[in-house]
Amino acid sequence: MTEAVSRPTLEAVAARAGVSRATVSRVVNGGDGVRESLAERVRQAVADLGYVPNQAARSLVTRRHDAVAVVIAEPESRVFADPFFALQLRGISKELTAHDNQLVLLLTEGRDDHARVARYLAGGHVDGALVFSLHLDDPLPGLIRAAAVPTVFGGRPHGSAPGGAGVAYVDCDNRGGARTAVRHLVDLGRRRVAHITGALDQTSAVDRLDGYRDVMADVLGGADPGLVVQSDFTPAGGERAMRELLDRCPDVDGVFAANDLTALGALRVLRESGRRVPQDVAVIGFDDMVPVAEQTDPPLTTVRQDIEEMGRLMARLLLSGLPGGRGRGRGTARTPAPDARAAPDGGVILPTTLVRRATA
Repeated sequence: MTEAVSRPTLEAVAARAGVSRATVSRVVNGGDGVRESLAERVRQAVADLGYVPNQAARSLVTRRHDAVAVVIAEPESRVFADPFFALQLRGISKELTAHDNQLVLLLTEGRDDHARVARYLAGGHVDGALVFSLHLDDPLPGLIRAAAVPTVFGGRPHGSAPGGAGVAYVDCDNRGGARTAVRHLVDLGRRRVAHITGALDQTSAVDRLDGYRDVMADVLGGADPGLVVQSDFTPAGGERAMRELLDRCPDVDGVFAANDLTALGALRVLRESGRRVPQDVAVIGFDDMVPVAEQTDPPLTTVRQDIEEMGRLMARLLLSGLPGGRGRGRGTARTPAPDARAAPDGGVILPTTLVRRATA
């Protein structure tokens, strides 16, 4: 029979450090009012004994769970196939780990999952939520508001606009990045410039479409409606859209794709159709997901957004707004990138840059 191993207690830590139980409790729970010399003795005793605080008991004192829900409003098949989500999760995970917080991943396959996620958040299991990839008719924002959970969104939520109510979110300059891409195509002498959109029930896709239209209006007097084809941010969607585009406008000489995966699908179809890239058709994507952009044939010119930093910043903003500030972890407080800007509606916008490779 295996003999149970007793865990070190708070009292044992207090005895080893030569302080009161209350002093140990304050140090372990991140409280104030303990001299640094005493706090260091407590931390050393904790390390020597291998003391692990009881999370349930600590939560009663601090009202913190040191856990954050990451809610992705996409099905599992999409999340694990798209490297965008892996990059954003990596940034989130690094920041949460640096502050000794756990990541709880919640995915939504359908309407039943929305209710499940809302119940979980309202149940007091986590300190806050990071939510991204929302769609126009997504009920999650309303459910999260009802749960009264501190939340930071990835991407500008629908209904958020300059002068509107403040909403905490982190996004990139989607419209400005799209303008840069399309203007580059125009500067290369391309005049039949098409756009393959993302899913237009998401604000990032709408903003990139608006950026495309801005340049087409300024430089070419407007975009031919036939040069805009709707897609869904996937390689398969890029393939379908490119075939439709070639059937509809065979003289197309430039393509701005809403993301790198869409561009990947478009490049496959252009190659199959005998079009040379960039000689016949120049192509630009959006994201600069290096495993995708550097392995396309030829390597993809694209608009870079710092996806991992967006994830880090989302987590940073959430933690800084929770009771107790940034937590008790070993990470140091970091401010947003110096070139980030605050949006009038409460968001933080990170810049984008054009990365020139071989397709344009």
